[in-house]
Amino acid sequence: MLSCSRVCVDVAGRRLVENLCLDIAAGEFVALLGENGVGKTLSLHTLAGLRAPATGTIEVMGSTLDAWPRRALAQRLALLTQVAEDPFPSTVLEAAAIGRHPHIDAWRWESEEDLQLTRAALAAVGLEEHTTREVQTLSGGERRRVALAAALAQDPRIYLLDEPMNHLDPHHQLQVLQLFRARADAGCAVIASLHDATVAARFADRALLLFDEGHWLYGDSTEVLTGEHLSQLYHTPIEQIEYQGRRVFVGG
Repeated sequence: MLSCSRVCVDVAGRRLVENLCLDIAAGEFVALLGENGVGKTLSLHTLAGLRAPATGTIEVMGSTLDAWPRRALAQRLALLTQVAEDPFPSTVLEAAAIGRHPHIDAWRWESEEDLQLTRAALAAVGLEEHTTREVQTLSGGERRRVALAAALAQDPRIYLLDEPMNHLDPHHQLQVLQLFRARADAGCAVIASLHDATVAARFADRALLLFDEGHWLYGDSTEVLTGEHLSQLYHTPIEQIEYQGRRVFVGG
C-alpha cells in the first residue's frame, strides 16, 4: 500500500530522518512515536507528497508519488493535518463534505451519495445531530471530529493521521482509534502519530519510533514498543507492566 526506500527528511539544513525504509501492507495500523520536534509531522507530509524527500523514493500502491495525478492520489490517500483551518463560514455538513471533493468532477456539486457518505462519517464521530451548525460555533474537540469525519468521508485506501487524538476527551479518543482500527481491519493502511505508547500498543500492528539525529526503529509493535526502547525515545525511564491482559507503559 505504501512503501519508501532510503528516504531522508530534512528541514532548515538539519536531517530529521535518515534513510527511512518502510513497507506498509493493507490491513496494518502503524503507530508513529517520537519527541516533539523530531520530525513526525514532516515525515507524514513527505509520505503524503506535500514536500519532497531530500533523497529516496516513496511509492503508493506500486507507483511512485510523482507518477500520481494529485486528484487520483487524493482518492487513495488522506492526510489529517495536526491543525485544521476553517477559513470560510460553513456548516458541519459542508466542512465534512470537503472529503468527497477528490471524487467529484470539476464544477459539480456533491451528489446524494456523497452527502450520505458524509452524514455516515459524521455519525461515526458522534456529530450526526450537528450537521446544520456553523463550524465556528464548535468547540476545539468538535472541530477535530469534523476533520476526522472529512477524512473518513474521503474513503481512501491509506490514512495518514497527524495526532488524531488532539483536543479529544478520553471517550472520543477511544472511539476514533476504534474507527481507524476498523478501517485497517477492512483492508486500509493507517499510519497515526501518537503520544501514548499504551494506546499505540493496544491498537497498532507495527510501530515506527523516530529518535534524535535521524535514527529510527520500525517493526512489530510487540517488539518495538518496549520499556527499553521507549526510555531511549523519550529520555526518561519507562517501564512496561501488564494490566488486565494489556501492556501498559508508565514513567519511572
